[in-house]
Amino acid sequence: MVLDTWFPKPRVGKPCGSSKSVFLTPEQANAAFGSRAAACFLSDPRRAISVIPVKTVIEDLAQPPRDPHDVYLRLHLLSHRLIRPNEANLEGLFGLLVNVAWTSLGPCLPEQIEELCWATRLSTATLEVRGIDKLPRMTDYVVPVGVRIADASRVRLGAHLGKGTTVLHEGFCNFNAGTIGSSMVEGRISAGVVVGDGTDIGGGASIMGTLSGGGKQVVSIGERCLLGANSGTGIGLGDDCVIEAGCYVTAGTLVRQTSGEVVKAVQLSGKPNILFRRHSQTGAVEAIPRNSSWGSLNPALHAL
Repeated sequence: MVLDTWFPKPRVGKPCGSSKSVFLTPEQANAAFGSRAAACFLSDPRRAISVIPVKTVIEDLAQPPRDPHDVYLRLHLLSHRLIRPNEANLEGLFGLLVNVAWTSLGPCLPEQIEELCWATRLSTATLEVRGIDKLPRMTDYVVPVGVRIADASRVRLGAHLGKGTTVLHEGFCNFNAGTIGSSMVEGRISAGVVVGDGTDIGGGASIMGTLSGGGKQVVSIGERCLLGANSGTGIGLGDDCVIEAGCYVTAGTLVRQTSGEVVKAVQLSGKPNILFRRHSQTGAVEAIPRNSSWGSLNPALHAL
């Protein structure tokens, strides 16, 4: 049973070998990572785990992952910015992973927590259980250059954060999702969602993903967009779009255009220069053409 896999320096290029994961000998591991690797391959009876060197090759990212090591390599490639969201097939990944207790002493199975509690109470160590989930937080494995993350628990491994991105305390970014350039994230970026450069996801804002509910439409947000506080979208936005604070636009939302025509919001998906707002008297959702800036990001918050 595999709890996790760490790939310190994953690479993309022409695969050297077939798609599979193979265990390495200590000599092979030392040749790959240097002599410091030997000290890592130990057993921990408190967590009932062993650390074993492994090599994983993925011949075709379009094919589903074959084993847990394969899953973790794809997630590392995303967080290292070697591939972008939706460029790797992640179908079936949850069926290949087990629930893991992510603790300050390392990952273990949830049923080992009681044993760890006894072990720490008999020593000077401190046990913190940071979560029980199939995926860990990104920063325990990958720390991308040029980003700010106020609360590391809010960004999962497999998130793709572009240089200059800031994720504040209530911001969240799931795996196989993220930003391409500088963005402010105070809301939720769900699985499968890609956010363009210069976009601000306001506090409490939400972007529908494809992880739950059977949704298949990949939602992308263009450049220089603004999702106001507590707003949300289930459709894609083109460049320079704004969703007014508190307004949630789903695919089936009926939207009135300036011409008077009422259409489902999905018909406007991906179109640029639109302000989505709710009429303060009638409550109708409107789509208004816009050609001026909403103010842009604060450059001081995104300087590298």
